[in-house]
Amino acid sequence: MARLFGTDGVRGTANLELTAEIALELSVAAAHVLGEAGAFGSHRPVALVGRDTRASGEFLEAAVVAGLASAGVDVVRLGVIPTPGVAHLVAQLDADLGVMLSASHNPMPDNGIKFFARGGVKLDDDIEDAIEQRMGEVWLRPTGAGVGRVSEDRGAIEAYVAHLVASLGADASLEGLKVVIDCANGAASMTALAAFEAQGAEVIPMHAEPDGLNINDNCGSTHLFSLQEAVLERRADLGIGLDGDADRCLAVDHMGTVVDGDQILAILALAMREEQTLHSDTVVATVMSNLGFLNAMRDAGIHVDQTKVGDRYVLEAMNANGFTLGGEQSGHVIMSEFATTGDGVLTALHLASRMARTGQSLRSLASVVTRLPQVLVNVPNVNKARAGIDPVVNAAVSAATKELGRNGRVLLRPSGTEPLVRVMVEAETAERAQEVAEHLAGVVRDRLSLEPVR
Repeated sequence: MARLFGTDGVRGTANLELTAEIALELSVAAAHVLGEAGAFGSHRPVALVGRDTRASGEFLEAAVVAGLASAGVDVVRLGVIPTPGVAHLVAQLDADLGVMLSASHNPMPDNGIKFFARGGVKLDDDIEDAIEQRMGEVWLRPTGAGVGRVSEDRGAIEAYVAHLVASLGADASLEGLKVVIDCANGAASMTALAAFEAQGAEVIPMHAEPDGLNINDNCGSTHLFSLQEAVLERRADLGIGLDGDADRCLAVDHMGTVVDGDQILAILALAMREEQTLHSDTVVATVMSNLGFLNAMRDAGIHVDQTKVGDRYVLEAMNANGFTLGGEQSGHVIMSEFATTGDGVLTALHLASRMARTGQSLRSLASVVTRLPQVLVNVPNVNKARAGIDPVVNAAVSAATKELGRNGRVLLRPSGTEPLVRVMVEAETAERAQEVAEHLAGVVRDRLSLEPVR
């Protein structure tokens, strides 16, 4: 059977792959595993539960709350709140466990369950595996006063917004900035607008009227077209595109040009180095970061520690070495001084603050990175395990890398879940990148195909 937990919790189509029964069993198993591992100590455990705006989050939240309470855990319902808000409040309120119901940028029919341990950190793989193994087992149920109690924290949103604003420092102000914020009809609808307005920005909200069905529907960080149009139409200084659970952020400059996660990471890295808060003058990024970002950081004297794709791997590298900044091209940015996970609103605030402090436009700040055209070709039905060891494939990759030189890059990435290899090529022109990517994809297909030769 396939592993239930993915790289970011448990996800699937709500009420089909991710059912109320699974949500309840996961919660009971999590309570047992963490309790037996000593995570709860000797006191009565407390869990915080939040969700994004998906309609399915209502019944899944009920199942999670029921499971935890039936296992003797007191539950505090936070309501609709961004994923990083749950992580922050678990740490701030010294809770034993956090649960977030969200499928992030995925379409509305999907949903997911993500657990946070004490301190607001993600669970280790071995803990997730143990939770899976304990699902559905027979257990001794508490009764009477032993069952968990359920309450609501109506001040959770305000506490989280106050934390976001405080992260900028006492003398920070966004007065004079006109900002369009696309909330993706998601969890940020309740936090992003309030945080920016508290700092004096002129805020123009977009897609901030969630109805349970419209989350990520042609809006947010994965659909930036309407945000680009709004920035130009309203003559705004910048636009912010968040996703459904507000753990990622992309931006749009005053000319309507998208500023991606690599560029945002570069802007923040330079700001933090200037403020002497960039630990070891190092930023953590994944192997998918654009070569233009890597070149910009090298030229600025900032080291880039690269990891596998996935914000959890970025976070692992940051925690292992004490680094204070990391992120992905997709807009997951982690500022460890203020958060234990990616936080889109936090990122947006610090990006806008850099504009306000320097008096520079976002376009000017982002120009430090000259992005190279990047082409990604998926090659299905191949033996992905041989992608890094086949001599013909390796020779083709080496030849292409040598030919592209300093102004290009080649990366082969086996899929973690499918018999598929992703061929990524960066070059000086899109045409050249496409040409090289298609050539390498052909070599991979010919050498590693799982289809029988006829």
